[in-house]
Amino acid sequence: MSLLIRDAHIVTAVDDYYADIFIENETITLIGKDLPVTADRIIEAEQRLVIPGCVDPHIHFDLPFGKEGIVSSDDFQSGTIAAAHGGVTTIIDFATQQPGRSTLEALEIWHEKASGKCAVDYGFHMIITDMDEQRLSEIRYLMHDEGVTSFKMFTAYPGVLYVDDGTLYRVMKEVGELGGMIAMHAENGIVIDEIVKEARSQGKKAPRWHAITRPTRMEAEAVHRCISIAEVAGAPIYIVHMSCADALEELCRARDRGVAAYGETCPQYLFLDESYYRQEGFEGAKYVMTPALREKWNQEELWRGLRMGDLQTIGTDHCPFFFETQKTIGREDFTRIPNGAPGVENRMALLFTGGVVEERISLHKFVEITSTAAAKLFGLFPRKGTIAVGSDADLVIFDPQRTETISVENPLTHHMNVDYNAYEGFEVQGVPDIVISRGSVVVENGQFVGRAGRGRYLERSQPVLV
Repeated sequence: MSLLIRDAHIVTAVDDYYADIFIENETITLIGKDLPVTADRIIEAEQRLVIPGCVDPHIHFDLPFGKEGIVSSDDFQSGTIAAAHGGVTTIIDFATQQPGRSTLEALEIWHEKASGKCAVDYGFHMIITDMDEQRLSEIRYLMHDEGVTSFKMFTAYPGVLYVDDGTLYRVMKEVGELGGMIAMHAENGIVIDEIVKEARSQGKKAPRWHAITRPTRMEAEAVHRCISIAEVAGAPIYIVHMSCADALEELCRARDRGVAAYGETCPQYLFLDESYYRQEGFEGAKYVMTPALREKWNQEELWRGLRMGDLQTIGTDHCPFFFETQKTIGREDFTRIPNGAPGVENRMALLFTGGVVEERISLHKFVEITSTAAAKLFGLFPRKGTIAVGSDADLVIFDPQRTETISVENPLTHHMNVDYNAYEGFEVQGVPDIVISRGSVVVENGQFVGRAGRGRYLERSQPVLV
């Protein structure tokens, strides 16, 4: 099916102009004024913004948590449909290696989770929990044969996901030599566990202690250490979900001396703060995520990091759990509360409102941090992340004037499979009207009109270091 978008106000990370866009065979074929072509369907953009489909590089669909059989409440079908409603046309999830097992086995498991379910295109990072020298060849196979070119490790969660500094160096060196990207969850989990132990021994088990026991200095220390090891190993490093000024300062220092270090933050750290933990009763459990929400003053520092280019991307770390039936397992002990919150659907509207409307960032920067930079850093550009002849026709026709109130009760703002919205009551200006994935309309008039299973697995190439 061919598609013609007329009178589009096209905005990319670098461009701003008016033109028509002609789409055939899932790709952008022509861009120009008053194109003399016929198409199976014509959409009049009416000078609404047309921007690249968003790329969310940090997603956890169908993710097991703990030993109680709890799994994040969005699977690859409900999650990608919700993502599409929010203007997201590409997601990157995390295949997770079981300690002592093969990463290739992990990738197979995640392929099975996603197969036949995704409404938009998808790829995988690989979470590495251990890696001896005999299995290092798996990294080469993942990169060259499976298109998995980014590898995540943790300095948090001892006994579950934590890897020691020797493993960090070993994996970083191999990935660096092969031209891949390291992603890091950087918190000092060893010290944090001691702080948690002290709190629990004193009977401090309410949700607010989740934040108190994870101080910002422990995030900053781990950011510094991980970047230092990556620098010696010769690998580019991407710090996920940066939450505070302390950690950002360490990233800025490294970048100032020329290290290939990159940073992601998330909407929750730009719009929410630690006061949400102090709500009455057990409500604070809705916001138990890692890293924890921080004091409000950190928000403007993170916005500054985005504006100045020290933070490159916005991921959501979307990992929802039902409040009533899953989060409540930790009612008597915050350490048992499933860590994570929803957000994939609301990222675009929140960032346009808090960034562009409130004049913290430019429209070009908005496109860069929601689409282009992630596409470059994770080996998808220029197939994704831009509007150009030959690129996939992933587009969002975006109304910059329309307003909505985000609510779990609002069918226009909440399609995620979870019983609360982390941004309940937030007023936003600027929302997607029509979402197009590889030339097919998947969301229109607030309705999903695509098809689960149409999303394609993306074999990614080496990163373009921005």
